[in-house]
Amino acid sequence: MFSLVSSVWALLLGFGLIMLGNGLQGTLLGVRATMEEFSTFVIGVMMSGYFIGMIMGSIMAPRLIKRVGHIRVFAALASLASISILAHGLYIDSWVWTLMRVLTGICFAGLYVVTESWLNDRTSNETRGQMLSMYMLIVTLGLGAGQFLLNYRDPILLDLFIIVSVFISIGVIPVLLTARPAPSFESARVMSLKELYRASPFAVVNNALVGMVHGTIMGFGAVYAAEVLPDIDLVPLFFSSFLLGSLIFQWPIGWLADRVDRRLVIGVLSGVSFVLCLLLLYITLGTTLYFLAMLLLGGAVMPLYSLVIAHANDRLEPSQIVEASGCLVLVAGIGLSAGPVLAGFLMGLFGNNAFFGFLATGFLVIVAFTTWRMKVSEAVKPDDQIPSVEPGLIGTPVAEFNAPEADVYVETLAQDEPDATEKTPPQPDNVQ
Repeated sequence: MFSLVSSVWALLLGFGLIMLGNGLQGTLLGVRATMEEFSTFVIGVMMSGYFIGMIMGSIMAPRLIKRVGHIRVFAALASLASISILAHGLYIDSWVWTLMRVLTGICFAGLYVVTESWLNDRTSNETRGQMLSMYMLIVTLGLGAGQFLLNYRDPILLDLFIIVSVFISIGVIPVLLTARPAPSFESARVMSLKELYRASPFAVVNNALVGMVHGTIMGFGAVYAAEVLPDIDLVPLFFSSFLLGSLIFQWPIGWLADRVDRRLVIGVLSGVSFVLCLLLLYITLGTTLYFLAMLLLGGAVMPLYSLVIAHANDRLEPSQIVEASGCLVLVAGIGLSAGPVLAGFLMGLFGNNAFFGFLATGFLVIVAFTTWRMKVSEAVKPDDQIPSVEPGLIGTPVAEFNAPEADVYVETLAQDEPDATEKTPPQPDNVQ
């Protein structure tokens, strides 16, 4: 493991520092926008710009990497992201902030694509799982630790914007100074939405719905927390509790989902999330019980996207998995972008309670759709299921979007079943 990490330590260190800045950035903008008295709908539109940018960046980044290489793209995008956050601090205008959020989304999507493709190139089938786990740990810890930097200075000042820029800029240095060559890069064909829906309606619909609830929490959670919590210093605990839950429960849920019908696990997790959202409407704000409920919510919500992706992969031929990942990016991106806008609009109409009310409704729809699909289509036998993608984050990293181990599925299945690419296609997850 030491030799594995030593080959990419510069990349992991640099990316970890950038994640510290990214963790602070999202929360800072939500809190500052509230202080500037932007309307909740305007804040929702502004926050959705990040996810729109991520969609654009995930499409643009592979082309840029093929033209100029990983290191140049990493440096250029990190510099743009550093400039973007400073522009937020210098120009307090909702339209400027929206445009800068789109630019930030493009930059971070590209940074994720560069990092993940680099890590994939430096690992083998036997070590890729360990590396992915370490990568996701660094992402989650960076995002979580970045939340607490909000308490370092008053959000109304320019100081915190500068701190974000400093972390992003410093994060580039280890990567630029690495002596190891950057990998080659190849991008796959993207499967059409029609093809993917024909293979798995469940994955397409629930991918969009899960993206919507994730986008609402990650894009609008800071705004809600700043509005309702009794002390602004508690806002970092709101997010860190949520992220801690994902770290605690990710492995047990992934282990379980590989042994039973994934749709059942998705339905149960969504049902638990629905109940927790209702409870959070009534639990006293800022108490230990409140943050414990947020921890449990994070544990239930965060694995959902990975499980939906794993279900889609179960329904696809091994040769189609890489192609489908690009389409899943777009579907999730639509949900991620819509979530903050809808939440902001509803909070403007019905007040702050609409935040968890909207989330509860989203989870209830997932439960209903999942239950219906389980009735009308057969489950994939546990022995035939492809091992789950590591449950982790979406809405911030594109790590899950780009299905980093998709190519590993193809290689591994080909080794386990020499005729895997010639086998009879799985039963489509649709009604004939």
